[in-house]
Amino acid sequence: MSQSAESESSPKPEPTPIDAWAESMAEELEATASGSDDPASHDDGATGTDGSTASAASELAQWKDMAMRARADLDNFRKRMAQESTDARRYANAALLEELLPILDNFQFGLQAAEADAGARNILVGLNMVAGQLNNFLRDQGVEEVAAVGQAFDPNVHEAVGQQPNAQVAEGVIISQVRRGFKLRDRLLRPATVIVSTGPSEA
Repeated sequence: MSQSAESESSPKPEPTPIDAWAESMAEELEATASGSDDPASHDDGATGTDGSTASAASELAQWKDMAMRARADLDNFRKRMAQESTDARRYANAALLEELLPILDNFQFGLQAAEADAGARNILVGLNMVAGQLNNFLRDQGVEEVAAVGQAFDPNVHEAVGQQPNAQVAEGVIISQVRRGFKLRDRLLRPATVIVSTGPSEA
């Protein structure tokens, strides 16, 4: 089966103007390289010298190299565009979710206040139902909470706002969380704000 038949059997993405231009340039370079390989293009009726043959071969090699480089650049461009398109779909809601986080913080504060109020048990039931719905929504969107308390401090996902000595917790381990952090799949939306242990206090 020819190369053109194989390419027709698999679906191709719709070409962009840049894609079409790069494709045209690559084909033009390949056509020039093929033309340079034609003996008639170098034969003026006289027997060529060894020097002219070597020069033609060198020129042909240069054209072929340029054609191969153009093809490789085009392939890399297509892959980069495909990756950017995939990322755009995966993280399309990132800005919206970031704006939602302060609202989740306020809701969490209200939930904690209801838990501490013995007279708000009925309200607490409703709030817990809403909390469950919010957590399900975040999970469906690919959002997960950053693990904090009991974890070793990681500057990539944690933001330390203080340090405290603690006889039971080793140095560098998080002992409390001030504000929750979140990730959207493998991208950090907001670091967890934490307090880090400095280990046992010096006597």
